[in-house]
Amino acid sequence: MKKFIELFKNRSFAKLFFANFTSQMGSVIGMTAFTFYLLDRFSNQPGYASAAEMMYSLPTLAIFFIVGVVADRMDRQKVAYYCDTISIFLTAALFVAIYIGWMPLVFAVLFLRSGVRKFFAPAESAIMQGILAKDDYATAAGLNQMVSSIFMLFGSGLGIIAYKLTGVYGAVIIDAISFFISAILIKANRFEEKVRMPNGKHTWKDLNISLVFKDFKSGAGYILNHKLLRSLIIGFIVFGVANGGFSVIPIFILKYKLAPNTYEEYSVLIGIIFGCGVLIGSVISSILVQKYKFHHLIIIGLLISGGFVALSGFATSIPAFLSLTFISALALPVINVSIGGWMPSIVDPKLMGRVQGWIDPLMMSSQTITLAFIGVAFQKFLSIEALFCIVGFALMLPAIYYMIVLPRLVKGSTVIQEKSPAM
Repeated sequence: MKKFIELFKNRSFAKLFFANFTSQMGSVIGMTAFTFYLLDRFSNQPGYASAAEMMYSLPTLAIFFIVGVVADRMDRQKVAYYCDTISIFLTAALFVAIYIGWMPLVFAVLFLRSGVRKFFAPAESAIMQGILAKDDYATAAGLNQMVSSIFMLFGSGLGIIAYKLTGVYGAVIIDAISFFISAILIKANRFEEKVRMPNGKHTWKDLNISLVFKDFKSGAGYILNHKLLRSLIIGFIVFGVANGGFSVIPIFILKYKLAPNTYEEYSVLIGIIFGCGVLIGSVISSILVQKYKFHHLIIIGLLISGGFVALSGFATSIPAFLSLTFISALALPVINVSIGGWMPSIVDPKLMGRVQGWIDPLMMSSQTITLAFIGVAFQKFLSIEALFCIVGFALMLPAIYYMIVLPRLVKGSTVIQEKSPAM
């Protein structure tokens, strides 16, 4: 707790943290409320809700090659600020589109707004790296993990409450207000030029196709040549596999094995149990990263989480399944916080945006492949127990790899920069 208090004494961090918090809160509330609105208004067309979800994920594939380049070449503070301000106007357009009731326009606005939001995280993460001391990275990662856990636990509930009390229009307005507050907090900060523009001043005219692909290629080359970073990136690919599996297999085991007639009610309970596990695990992780080496925690977290995921597939009762799920969720933040605290200390600040820009598409690709695999294989080739074993093994396999390579790489990694490409 003392480390958290000391962290918030850094006013730049405090403003940036709360900007990210309000931005996330608005997005979660707005998305949840809009999903329930679609299910209520178009109850006979559930495909609309799925289409809305796709509008939040598809932009990643459209712009992933430029997101990191923008965060590294442009003023990072302005990028984050304009993400929020443009989102305000697009949220107003969403309000109008919903009022008109023309769904193609609604989905088009959702797609554009989601695309704009993709530029926020790399810019914000790169700024965060520049304003914190190396010893504070792990504490900040733990704090961010706690916030994510809170939204995981209460985000959907807040969205439902907002929808019930204010309707979809009120939820959209809350969305816009959250972006407005975030923009003010980012604008109020005074960052040094080397934090905002570590690669020097550039204009939008400089971002021609040649430069974008050159920088995108250099980001990929940096990851591939940086052995320790490359190994850590594998962890994010695994998270995509885990996210894809976790999004459906708990419901599957309830519907097809443990509670066929009451799986909807128990699915809510599982969400609460899982969220509580992640939240408590976030607090524990923030303490552990101050005392133990990152790579040891990552390996242990992967083994515990993967092992208990595999075991939970063989549960024969709801209490047993909930207990195993809680333990697996408890270990996940250990991995997240360790990687999140470690990565800023080994990545060259000039390339942080490009490194961050690679994470989303890698995670989404592995998540999409996992979901497609489950959709094809479940009940045709694989049982529910086999699915849990696959997801669990997907988490444990990198642990084995890390046990072999990380100790050696950690000893050889003494500087933040390794074979950085020319700027």
